[in-house]
Amino acid sequence: MVRFTVLASGSRGNCTVVSSGRTRILVDAGLSCKELFRRMKLAGEEPETLDAILITHEHQDHINGLAVTARKLGIPVYFTEATHRAWMRWLTPRRQMTYAQWMEQCRRQAAARQAELDAGPYPAEADESDLAGDSPECTSQATESGPVATNIESMQANGTEPPSAMDETAAGRKKKNTRTEDPAWLPSVAYFQSGQPFEIGDIAVSPFTTSHDAADPVGFVLCADGVRVAVATDLGYISPNVRAQLKGVDLLLIESNHDLEMLRDGPYPWSVKQRVLSRVGHLSNEATADFLERSYDGQAAYVILAHLSENNNLPELARVAAERALAGHASLLANRLLLAAQHEPLSSIQF
Repeated sequence: MVRFTVLASGSRGNCTVVSSGRTRILVDAGLSCKELFRRMKLAGEEPETLDAILITHEHQDHINGLAVTARKLGIPVYFTEATHRAWMRWLTPRRQMTYAQWMEQCRRQAAARQAELDAGPYPAEADESDLAGDSPECTSQATESGPVATNIESMQANGTEPPSAMDETAAGRKKKNTRTEDPAWLPSVAYFQSGQPFEIGDIAVSPFTTSHDAADPVGFVLCADGVRVAVATDLGYISPNVRAQLKGVDLLLIESNHDLEMLRDGPYPWSVKQRVLSRVGHLSNEATADFLERSYDGQAAYVILAHLSENNNLPELARVAAERALAGHASLLANRLLLAAQHEPLSSIQF
């Protein structure tokens, strides 16, 4: 049995649970951990049974509860490498340094390197600069927020455990416990690349590139027990590769973000309106309807409209546009139209 549950969808938080017979995956974690768990229980899903978290991109409405949820459950998080790095930079922003601070940092780093050389390969104590490994070149502009964050980023990128998971060496080298100190610490990180399928348990995952203003945004087609479900939101436009990926799916979750007139007449600053309307922004009701009418193959049992704007859209407008577009794909067994909501989970769909 394959189960698909949208817990939340919109500008304030997005997350969906995809379950097979043996595996449960959370796609995005845009709600707080507490709220995410509450909605899972409302939908009949047990948070403790989650096996992994898949991330589409690093915008806050998709990663707000990521770190706490992953730590609490002790489960791996799957990113593209660029998305992981962008998320870490967001959590550990760079700070400006005065020239005096830069000089003092360089002096300490040089002294620490010299002390390590003098003490041999296993100094009795590791100071703060030693935790960072090879120090980056000093610049007069900025530096990373701290050596612990830099060290964790490099270690996770290389697939090794962060310092909090390390034992002391035989020579007595001590590492700081960073699980509570580093906001970017995760139990486990796995990288994937767009266009290269992989598996999590018995669920096959096919990531595909989407057009959005993020570091490396993706959508997913997930397949288990012969059932294919697609998650395609945050799309500036539907590119040829996205159209190809959305063929032959049994369930299609697709963005229908805004009504063009409501957005143009709405309260957003003009710069934000331009961003939403751009090819790296979000799909309008009209753009989604055009895809459903002209390019969609009509094979999905369910079509779910997602990521509706609370300020620039109405559920009725999105529904009417999609229903008109789907009229040419009329079927008793296909194309049941549903709308995902921001404030409550959508009833689970089972195959």
